Amino acid sequence: MDTMNISLPASLKSFVDGQVADREFGSCSAYIRELIRYDRDRQHLRSLLLEGGESPPSVTADEACFETLRAGVRRHSES
Repeated sequence: MDTMNISLPASLKSFVDGQVADREFGSCSAYIRELIRYDRDRQHLRSLLLEGGESPPSVTADEACFETLRAGVRRHSES
């Protein structure tokens, strides 16, 4: 694993220390790794949403489409 050192103002360092304690992270590094993973996943989701938004519709969202969805939800909730 590579190492990266960062400098933080006292207020941010205090915040990080509090998050580590309150959320039971093993270390500041574990907390920062979690934030980086979250940001990476958020950016990936954003790119997928943008890609989907730019693509042509594949299904017409008419009443029949919604009724099929409702029926699936009803079947799922009954089991």
